[in-house]
Amino acid sequence: MRKKKSYLGGIIYSTDSSLLSNNSEEEIITLTPEDQSLKVILDTKQRAGKAVTLVTGFIGSTADVDKLSKILKTYCGTGGSVKDGIIIIQGDQREKVKQWLLKSGYKKTN
Repeated sequence: MRKKKSYLGGIIYSTDSSLLSNNSEEEIITLTPEDQSLKVILDTKQRAGKAVTLVTGFIGSTADVDKLSKILKTYCGTGGSVKDGIIIIQGDQREKVKQWLLKSGYKKTN
């Protein structure tokens, strides 16, 4: 005995508005550079021995973190990414990153 295959493909439709997900999360306000307390550290964990510079502690929207990441990557002349609000710059770029952050008005970093 064969079961009939569902032609809906496992999709369930509902008219209950409480089940709908709202993307109306509160917008995170980005602090000014003077109010940011950023930490610049070197990390090699879980990266096959390759060093990366991490910039942590940024408080603000994802768009602003991405913008700061792009500026830092361009300034250092290297690649990188953003994961969970932490800016990752390839290589040991601590001095360059600290120099740019201080020049741009951020507080003295570690």
